[in-house]
Amino acid sequence: MDNGMDTRRTTRALATEAVHAGRDDLAGLGLHAPPIDLSTTYPSYDSRAEAARIDAFATTGAEPEGPPVYGRLGNPTVARFETALARLEGTEAAVAFASGMAALSAVLLVRASMGLRHVVAVRPLYGCSDHLLTAGLLGSEVTWTDPAGVADVLRPDTGLVLVESPANPTLAEIDLRAVAHACGSVPLLVDNTFATPVLQRPVEQGARLVLHSATKYLGGHGDVLAGVVACDEEFAGRLRQVRFATGGVLHPLAGYLLLRGLSTLPVRVRAASANAAELAARLAADPRVARVHYPSIGGAMVAFEVHGDPHEVIAGVRLITPAVSLGSVDSLIQHPASISHRIVDAGDRRDAGVSDRLLRLSVGLEDVEDLWSDLDRALGTQSTRPARSEAMAQG
Repeated sequence: MDNGMDTRRTTRALATEAVHAGRDDLAGLGLHAPPIDLSTTYPSYDSRAEAARIDAFATTGAEPEGPPVYGRLGNPTVARFETALARLEGTEAAVAFASGMAALSAVLLVRASMGLRHVVAVRPLYGCSDHLLTAGLLGSEVTWTDPAGVADVLRPDTGLVLVESPANPTLAEIDLRAVAHACGSVPLLVDNTFATPVLQRPVEQGARLVLHSATKYLGGHGDVLAGVVACDEEFAGRLRQVRFATGGVLHPLAGYLLLRGLSTLPVRVRAASANAAELAARLAADPRVARVHYPSIGGAMVAFEVHGDPHEVIAGVRLITPAVSLGSVDSLIQHPASISHRIVDAGDRRDAGVSDRLLRLSVGLEDVEDLWSDLDRALGTQSTRPARSEAMAQG
């Protein structure tokens, strides 16, 4: 969809792009805040021209030239967010969906439509991503491997290699450049939800597709559900066709909230990361904590294993919210083995490093001393014997 914006690449810094990308045309429109277009359909008095535009979309999936056609085909407000996210990730395009799982499903359907149903994946992944692949719900077949084994398990019908780095929930990191090289001509999809483009741009390391649960850091305030894939224009066209056919569209209000969220993304991620690094260091020195996982690239996520009962820690927090999801301005804590990764087979969970005593902490923007006070009190509620903490694990 042509929204009149100049999408040419510039040398603007990430912080500048976060504020201005997707808004380049506003001054010319006499506007300061991006408009919200809630229309589901649009008038057209030239049905022959409309038919030609729809035929063109059916052929290539390119955004129709001229005015919008129908909400399932595209929306100007959502397109602004897509333009901005593509600029931040350094890709030609981005395609937004109703959720991160809808976005991943669309990628799998694109490859399956080409007869490429086999997926190579590295654990751990987000629990529902793991389940979608393992259960074969979309007709896909998955081979699980470690990063070093990717090249050995590729097949003629392999359509995708899927990794998450830092991974959910252990924060394990992968050498993306090495994996991209091992993929050869098979597209590498990197779930970049935890890192965001502030800390990592996977296309610069050879990935072809970048997935986000935009519900998390991109939105940043716990009030929008969305997913997005950043990619080249050719793949974006196929994703738009799947989105049109399956209906996994993003609501315009969500697109508006996401665009607004991007404007503060660098500030939020860096501030929350500073808090997380401090908490990770304190947890690593605490005898009530067995192990801390914190990625070498930083970030606002911390995972830690306790000596005692993790459920007592969850029940003991008062400032931090015990809840699923992550990436909001407020801090959240959850027990992956009970919630986010409950759907993954228990043996597979443990093999991927997701122990029953692991807690995942999404660190927000509160004062770090208040956060530590809450964690310290909650850790004191667990039934455990004193033990020496292991060194902080990187990755």
